[in-house]
Amino acid sequence: MKKVPLLLLTLLTLGLISFQQAEREITFFLVGDSTMADKPYVGSNPEKGWGQVFPLYFKEGIRFENHAVNGRSTKSFRAEGRWDVVMDRIKPGDYVIVEFGHNDQKINAEDRYAFADSTYRDNLVRYVVEVREKGGKPVLATPISRRSFDENGVLTDTHGRYSEVVREVATEMHVPLFDLHAKTIGMIEQFGLEKSKELFLHYRPGNYSQFPEGREDNTHLSPTGAFKVCDLAVVELKRELPELVKFLKD
Repeated sequence: MKKVPLLLLTLLTLGLISFQQAEREITFFLVGDSTMADKPYVGSNPEKGWGQVFPLYFKEGIRFENHAVNGRSTKSFRAEGRWDVVMDRIKPGDYVIVEFGHNDQKINAEDRYAFADSTYRDNLVRYVVEVREKGGKPVLATPISRRSFDENGVLTDTHGRYSEVVREVATEMHVPLFDLHAKTIGMIEQFGLEKSKELFLHYRPGNYSQFPEGREDNTHLSPTGAFKVCDLAVVELKRELPELVKFLKD
Protein backbone atom coordinates (compact mmCIF):
# COMPACT_ATOMS: atom_id res chain seq x y z
CA MET A 1 0.00 0.00 0.00
CA LYS A 2 1.29 3.42 -0.96
CA LYS A 3 1.84 5.93 1.82
CA VAL A 4 -0.06 9.18 1.59
CA PRO A 5 2.47 12.02 1.30
CA LEU A 6 2.73 14.02 4.51
CA LEU A 7 1.87 17.32 2.75
CA LEU A 8 -1.26 15.84 1.18
CA LEU A 9 -2.32 14.32 4.50
CA THR A 10 -1.83 17.68 6.21
CA LEU A 11 -3.89 19.47 3.57
CA LEU A 12 -6.67 16.91 3.84
CA THR A 13 -6.70 17.24 7.62
CA LEU A 14 -6.82 21.03 7.48
CA GLY A 15 -9.58 20.85 4.91
CA LEU A 16 -11.61 18.52 7.14
CA ILE A 17 -11.12 20.82 10.14
CA SER A 18 -12.18 23.85 8.11
CA PHE A 19 -15.24 21.98 6.86
CA GLN A 20 -16.18 20.93 10.38
CA GLN A 21 -15.74 24.51 11.63
CA ALA A 22 -17.95 25.81 8.83
CA GLU A 23 -20.53 23.19 9.70
CA ARG A 24 -20.50 24.31 13.34
CA GLU A 25 -20.74 28.03 12.56
CA ILE A 26 -23.81 29.55 14.19
CA THR A 27 -26.20 31.64 12.14
CA PHE A 28 -28.24 34.35 13.84
CA PHE A 29 -31.34 35.14 11.80
CA LEU A 30 -33.00 38.55 12.20
CA VAL A 31 -36.73 38.69 11.48
CA GLY A 32 -38.65 41.92 11.78
CA ASP A 33 -39.69 45.25 10.30
CA SER A 34 -38.08 48.51 9.16
CA THR A 35 -36.57 49.34 12.54
CA MET A 36 -34.39 46.23 12.18
CA ALA A 37 -34.00 46.00 8.40
CA ASP A 38 -30.96 46.70 6.23
CA LYS A 39 -31.25 50.07 4.48
CA PRO A 40 -29.83 50.65 0.99
CA TYR A 41 -26.50 52.37 0.61
CA VAL A 42 -27.73 54.77 -2.05
CA GLY A 43 -26.64 58.38 -2.24
CA SER A 44 -26.36 59.85 1.22
CA ASN A 45 -28.92 57.76 3.04
CA PRO A 46 -28.59 58.21 6.82
CA GLU A 47 -31.33 55.74 7.75
CA LYS A 48 -30.16 52.52 9.41
CA GLY A 49 -31.93 49.55 10.93
CA TRP A 50 -30.39 48.29 14.16
CA GLY A 51 -30.06 44.83 12.63
CA GLN A 52 -27.92 46.37 9.92
CA VAL A 53 -25.13 47.28 12.33
CA PHE A 54 -25.58 44.51 14.92
CA PRO A 55 -23.14 42.14 13.14
CA LEU A 56 -20.37 44.72 13.58
CA TYR A 57 -20.33 43.89 17.30
CA PHE A 58 -19.27 40.26 16.71
CA LYS A 59 -16.14 38.42 15.68
CA GLU A 60 -15.74 35.21 13.68
CA GLY A 61 -17.70 32.11 14.62
CA ILE A 62 -21.16 33.55 14.24
CA ARG A 63 -22.77 34.91 11.10
CA PHE A 64 -25.88 37.01 10.58
CA GLU A 65 -28.71 36.94 8.07
CA ASN A 66 -31.00 39.94 8.24
CA HIS A 67 -34.39 39.03 6.78
CA ALA A 68 -36.22 42.01 8.27
CA VAL A 69 -38.15 44.10 5.73
CA ASN A 70 -39.79 47.52 5.85
CA GLY A 71 -43.50 47.56 6.61
CA ARG A 72 -43.90 43.92 7.62
CA SER A 73 -45.88 42.51 10.52
CA THR A 74 -46.08 39.06 12.09
CA LYS A 75 -48.91 38.45 9.62
CA SER A 76 -47.53 39.80 6.33
CA PHE A 77 -44.00 38.47 6.85
CA ARG A 78 -45.39 34.95 6.82
CA ALA A 79 -48.03 35.56 4.14
CA GLU A 80 -45.38 36.78 1.69
CA GLY A 81 -43.35 33.57 2.13
CA ARG A 82 -40.48 35.32 3.89
CA TRP A 83 -40.72 33.06 6.94
CA ASP A 84 -40.48 30.00 4.68
CA VAL A 85 -37.09 31.24 3.48
CA VAL A 86 -35.80 31.41 7.04
CA MET A 87 -37.17 27.95 7.82
CA ASP A 88 -35.48 26.52 4.72
CA ARG A 89 -32.12 27.93 5.80
CA ILE A 90 -32.07 27.34 9.55
CA LYS A 91 -29.93 24.55 11.01
CA PRO A 92 -30.05 23.00 14.49
CA GLY A 93 -28.33 25.33 16.92
CA ASP A 94 -29.05 28.51 14.96
CA TYR A 95 -30.80 31.49 16.55
CA VAL A 96 -33.82 33.43 15.28
CA ILE A 97 -34.75 36.77 16.84
CA VAL A 98 -38.26 38.02 16.04
CA GLU A 99 -39.17 41.70 16.50
CA PHE A 100 -42.51 42.99 15.22
CA GLY A 101 -45.24 45.30 16.49
CA HIS A 102 -45.05 48.60 14.63
CA ASN A 103 -47.07 47.37 11.66
CA ASP A 104 -49.23 44.83 13.47
CA GLN A 105 -50.89 47.88 15.05
CA LYS A 106 -52.06 49.33 11.72
CA ILE A 107 -55.78 48.59 11.97
CA ASN A 108 -56.50 50.05 8.52
CA ALA A 109 -53.96 47.78 6.78
CA GLU A 110 -55.77 44.48 6.35
CA ASP A 111 -52.68 42.65 5.09
CA ARG A 112 -50.68 43.64 8.19
CA TYR A 113 -53.02 44.22 11.10
CA ALA A 114 -52.88 41.61 13.86
CA PHE A 115 -54.86 42.19 17.05
CA ALA A 116 -52.47 42.08 19.99
CA ASP A 117 -54.28 39.55 22.19
CA SER A 118 -55.25 37.12 19.46
CA THR A 119 -53.60 37.08 16.03
CA TYR A 120 -50.38 38.80 17.11
CA ARG A 121 -49.97 36.48 20.10
CA ASP A 122 -50.78 33.41 18.01
CA ASN A 123 -48.28 34.44 15.34
CA LEU A 124 -45.49 34.85 17.90
CA VAL A 125 -46.28 31.46 19.44
CA ARG A 126 -46.23 29.84 16.02
CA TYR A 127 -42.85 31.40 15.18
CA VAL A 128 -41.39 30.07 18.42
CA VAL A 129 -42.80 26.57 17.91
CA GLU A 130 -41.56 26.31 14.33
CA VAL A 131 -38.02 27.47 15.18
CA ARG A 132 -37.86 24.85 17.92
CA GLU A 133 -39.16 22.16 15.58
CA LYS A 134 -36.15 22.89 13.37
CA GLY A 135 -33.78 22.56 16.33
CA GLY A 136 -33.23 26.32 16.42
CA LYS A 137 -33.29 28.71 19.34
CA PRO A 138 -35.98 31.40 19.22
CA VAL A 139 -35.52 34.83 20.76
CA LEU A 140 -38.31 37.40 21.09
CA ALA A 141 -37.82 41.16 21.09
CA THR A 142 -40.29 43.86 22.01
CA PRO A 143 -40.60 46.66 19.40
CA ILE A 144 -38.36 49.67 19.93
CA SER A 145 -40.07 52.77 21.27
CA ARG A 146 -41.06 55.66 19.07
CA ARG A 147 -39.95 59.17 19.99
CA SER A 148 -43.48 60.12 21.07
CA PHE A 149 -43.40 63.03 23.50
CA ASP A 150 -46.69 64.67 24.43
CA GLU A 151 -47.34 68.40 24.78
CA ASN A 152 -45.89 68.28 28.31
CA GLY A 153 -42.64 66.71 27.17
CA VAL A 154 -43.55 63.28 28.57
CA LEU A 155 -42.69 60.21 26.49
CA THR A 156 -45.84 58.19 25.75
CA ASP A 157 -46.14 54.46 25.06
CA THR A 158 -47.51 53.93 21.55
CA HIS A 159 -47.18 50.13 21.55
CA GLY A 160 -49.45 49.27 24.49
CA ARG A 161 -50.39 45.61 24.59
CA TYR A 162 -48.06 44.69 21.73
CA SER A 163 -44.97 44.95 23.92
CA GLU A 164 -46.75 43.32 26.84
CA VAL A 165 -47.84 40.35 24.73
CA VAL A 166 -44.24 39.72 23.63
CA ARG A 167 -43.16 39.64 27.28
CA GLU A 168 -46.03 37.30 28.18
CA VAL A 169 -45.29 34.85 25.36
CA ALA A 170 -41.58 34.87 26.25
CA THR A 171 -42.40 34.05 29.87
CA GLU A 172 -45.00 31.40 29.09
CA MET A 173 -42.83 29.62 26.52
CA HIS A 174 -39.49 30.15 28.31
CA VAL A 175 -38.02 32.12 25.42
CA PRO A 176 -35.11 34.57 25.80
CA LEU A 177 -36.40 38.14 25.65
CA PHE A 178 -34.72 41.31 24.40
CA ASP A 179 -36.93 43.96 25.98
CA LEU A 180 -35.92 46.69 23.55
CA HIS A 181 -39.13 48.61 24.20
CA ALA A 182 -38.32 49.16 27.85
CA LYS A 183 -34.66 49.78 27.07
CA THR A 184 -35.31 52.34 24.33
CA ILE A 185 -37.86 54.18 26.48
CA GLY A 186 -35.13 54.67 29.06
CA MET A 187 -32.66 55.76 26.39
CA ILE A 188 -35.00 58.30 24.79
CA GLU A 189 -35.96 59.73 28.16
CA GLN A 190 -32.30 60.02 29.11
CA PHE A 191 -31.54 61.91 25.89
CA GLY A 192 -34.52 64.20 26.47
CA LEU A 193 -36.97 66.02 24.23
CA GLU A 194 -34.52 67.77 21.90
CA LYS A 195 -31.37 65.66 21.97
CA SER A 196 -33.37 62.46 21.31
CA LYS A 197 -33.96 63.76 17.77
CA GLU A 198 -30.38 62.62 17.10
CA LEU A 199 -31.55 59.00 17.48
CA PHE A 200 -34.13 59.30 14.71
CA LEU A 201 -34.43 60.91 11.28
CA HIS A 202 -34.61 64.61 12.03
CA TYR A 203 -32.94 66.56 9.24
CA ARG A 204 -33.30 69.97 7.66
CA PRO A 205 -33.71 70.42 3.88
CA GLY A 206 -30.36 69.94 2.22
CA ASN A 207 -28.79 67.85 5.00
CA TYR A 208 -29.06 64.68 2.93
CA SER A 209 -29.87 64.11 -0.73
CA GLN A 210 -32.10 61.23 0.38
CA PHE A 211 -34.38 63.78 2.05
CA PRO A 212 -34.19 66.93 -0.09
CA GLU A 213 -37.14 68.49 1.72
CA GLY A 214 -35.92 67.45 5.15
CA ARG A 215 -37.37 64.79 7.41
CA GLU A 216 -39.04 64.53 10.81
CA ASP A 217 -39.41 60.83 11.52
CA ASN A 218 -39.79 59.59 15.09
CA THR A 219 -39.88 55.87 14.27
CA HIS A 220 -36.87 55.09 12.08
CA LEU A 221 -33.29 55.25 13.24
CA SER A 222 -30.34 57.44 12.38
CA PRO A 223 -26.86 55.88 12.46
CA THR A 224 -26.54 57.14 16.04
CA GLY A 225 -29.87 55.58 16.96
CA ALA A 226 -29.06 52.26 15.30
CA PHE A 227 -25.78 51.91 17.20
CA LYS A 228 -27.39 52.98 20.46
CA VAL A 229 -30.11 50.32 20.05
CA CYS A 230 -27.41 47.76 19.29
CA ASP A 231 -25.66 48.74 22.51
CA LEU A 232 -28.90 47.92 24.31
CA ALA A 233 -29.31 44.67 22.38
CA VAL A 234 -25.83 43.60 23.50
CA VAL A 235 -26.80 44.23 27.12
CA GLU A 236 -29.84 42.01 26.60
CA LEU A 237 -27.75 39.34 24.86
CA LYS A 238 -25.29 39.19 27.74
CA ARG A 239 -28.16 38.49 30.13
CA GLU A 240 -30.37 36.26 27.99
CA LEU A 241 -27.83 34.46 25.76
CA PRO A 242 -24.61 34.23 27.80
CA GLU A 243 -23.35 31.38 25.61
CA LEU A 244 -22.90 33.91 22.78
CA VAL A 245 -20.86 36.43 24.78
CA LYS A 246 -17.64 34.77 23.61
CA PHE A 247 -18.42 35.95 20.08
CA LEU A 248 -18.60 39.63 21.04
CA LYS A 249 -15.70 41.84 20.08
CA ASP A 250 -13.65 43.23 22.96
